[in-house]
Amino acid sequence: MNADRRRAFPVWLAIVFAVVCGAGVALQSRVNGELGARIGDGFTAAVISFGSGLLILLVALAVAPAGRRGLGRVLRALRGRELRWWYVCGGAAGAFLVLSQGLTAAVLGVALFTVSIVAGQTVSGLVLDRIGIGAGGKRALTPARVVGAALALVAVTWAVSSQFGSGVPVWMMALPLIAGLGIGWQQAVNGQVRVVAESALTATFINFVVGTTVLVVLMVVHSSIVGWPTALPTEPWLYVGGAIGCIFIAGAALLVRVLGVLVLGLATVAGQLLTALLLDLLAPSAAHPVALSTVAGTVLALVAVAVASIRWGSPAGRGDATKAS
Repeated sequence: MNADRRRAFPVWLAIVFAVVCGAGVALQSRVNGELGARIGDGFTAAVISFGSGLLILLVALAVAPAGRRGLGRVLRALRGRELRWWYVCGGAAGAFLVLSQGLTAAVLGVALFTVSIVAGQTVSGLVLDRIGIGAGGKRALTPARVVGAALALVAVTWAVSSQFGSGVPVWMMALPLIAGLGIGWQQAVNGQVRVVAESALTATFINFVVGTTVLVVLMVVHSSIVGWPTALPTEPWLYVGGAIGCIFIAGAALLVRVLGVLVLGLATVAGQLLTALLLDLLAPSAAHPVALSTVAGTVLALVAVAVASIRWGSPAGRGDATKAS
């Protein structure tokens, strides 16, 4: 997709789609967190989620010739060094996100988990847009973007403040923050793979192959040490996390070229935050109620989204779009 086609796609519509994708991520966090809690093993829950998504994509690839042709294009680009090898490793970041969901989301609650992701997404989006990693190329480091990123960091600090001294391990609060950093990188590199493959299906499939491989290795090591789960829950809704992930990753690969990493991340975050807070308020899964600081941190994170999106349609907001390779 060239620059003219990117501008022809309405930015407001791309933002709406990104918000919907973000709502799906919050729902995925609840599903995978509950699955991990029921099994008692976040590693196995992550493999089930990613593995089910990979099965869905294998079926889609079997009936979609464009996706298979895309795999050929990516392989040729890798052999010719037109595409750097680490661009196809975005699935490792997705694997870490799903693993963190299975390990911590049920304990922290979806709202707090999601606010922690916000800071990581915002900071990584800001940096990656500035250096030009991703299909959208370099985008200017505007004051609005810097202020938005700073507000997001304040928001996550405020949101997690209620957990200090509550017995929740610090690593549980840090894990989603690190996962958020990875999401920005994943969206950037998957977007570049989609451009080379000329297929979002191809980019999503490669993402799931890499992520599933990483998670299977971790699960085998972990289970060899602590033992394997003895039973799996029977509720069907606990196994839809992979399908949700397919939609989110494919959508992000398409939208990153229109919005850039930062604005895509923040629009996604808006959907995540609102849905996560509603889930924790209407159907809480954590052992503790939603704290006022979590609600306040969520509101401030939404403000960060709005601030960072100011003047997005202006030349200063877009910056020079130069293709990353």
